[in-house]
Amino acid sequence: MKPFVMYQRAALLTGRYQTRSGIYPGVFYPGSRGGLPLNETTIAEVLKPSGYATAIVGKWHLGVGPNRMYLPTNQGFDHYLGVPYSHDQGPCQNLTCFPPDIQCFGMCDQGVVTVPLMANDTIKQQPVSFLDLEKAYSDFATQFISMSARRKQPFFLYYPSHHTHYPQFAGEGTAGKSPRGPFGDALMEFDSTVGNLIQALEDSGVHNNTFLFFTADNGPELMRMSRGGNAGLLKCGKDTTYDGGMREPAIAYWPGTIKPGVTRALASTLDLLPTIAALAGAELPRVPLDGFDMSGILFRHEPSRRKAMFYYPTSPIEKYGPFAVRLGRYKAHYFTKGSIKSSTTPDQDCHETAFLKHHDPPLLFDLEADPSENYNLATPGHPEFKAVLQQIQDVKAEFEEGMVFGEAQMRKGIDPALEPCCTPQCSPKPTCCTCS
Repeated sequence: MKPFVMYQRAALLTGRYQTRSGIYPGVFYPGSRGGLPLNETTIAEVLKPSGYATAIVGKWHLGVGPNRMYLPTNQGFDHYLGVPYSHDQGPCQNLTCFPPDIQCFGMCDQGVVTVPLMANDTIKQQPVSFLDLEKAYSDFATQFISMSARRKQPFFLYYPSHHTHYPQFAGEGTAGKSPRGPFGDALMEFDSTVGNLIQALEDSGVHNNTFLFFTADNGPELMRMSRGGNAGLLKCGKDTTYDGGMREPAIAYWPGTIKPGVTRALASTLDLLPTIAALAGAELPRVPLDGFDMSGILFRHEPSRRKAMFYYPTSPIEKYGPFAVRLGRYKAHYFTKGSIKSSTTPDQDCHETAFLKHHDPPLLFDLEADPSENYNLATPGHPEFKAVLQQIQDVKAEFEEGMVFGEAQMRKGIDPALEPCCTPQCSPKPTCCTCS
């Protein structure tokens, strides 16, 4: 299905823009004091009253916090195996990313603990073994599926993979086996795990009774030499509000229920919570939601209930509001900004030197005719689009009237004592935090 607009993992899990829950500016780090507020309701918490078993395997990245209070097991998940943040947020230069002993390539964070692997709220391994990580994830996830099926218990499995975020890594099964080098090997390993999960559903006899949804968490980084990534026809990439940074591939799969095909209906990861709640007959959280039930799109090929999308940057600022707004086929940019993560492209609008710029009137693009956002329609030569701009402005004003920014969790700061350490009393930190 396409087009599909992705917002960060907090928005996916809560059905609410990250501005409401305070997941800004930037990302969480190992010692961050903040996290996804416990009064936010995740998909897992929506499903628990209906008897669902819940599990997450992979990258959490919604905070650890004091006493590990923000980990998934405090957010509705029964089981968790994974790295609690991005796997580049720890020194990796001396770690092995490919067999037999090829070291990780690229710049990882220094001066913090090595990346831990956690089981529920306990550190299982530190530093994590990249060669064995994906197999551990695959085994954990397939066992969870099999166990739930044996118990005849409905289940929710959330698998936010580390692939293909840098540094690239892969184990024995796929290393050196793709024609696209390390990036391709990592992607092949991820694909293998997805295949294992589908096989587990088939083996457990629940294949035709399970809704699967596959997508990404943002557009690609375009630093091709070290990180891979290609946005195709779309403009710019990760960390921008152009469509190359925000529009994602998405596949909805349910044999016998979802008919094969392609839809052009507008949808977002914000829509997953209300959609899953509707399928499970679960009650929605009693808070303002930004998602819409996608059941009509998925099962009946109906038009989308979503009419508009609002694009916030990585570090939103309340006085600026959304940088861009999409209404139907049209997208208006009120602010634009490039990123170092798109600086290798020829398009100067994407580069880190393309500083924050306000557009009045906003730039206007017809994404159906011009998916690359090259031809601005808001010019004196196109007076017929004034009405479109006014419609978008009206929708934007109504949306902003109901948007209340939550307390910025990243602004709570960092405390090195909160960095996950499997030997908390050791010295000197952070180098002494190791265990197998």
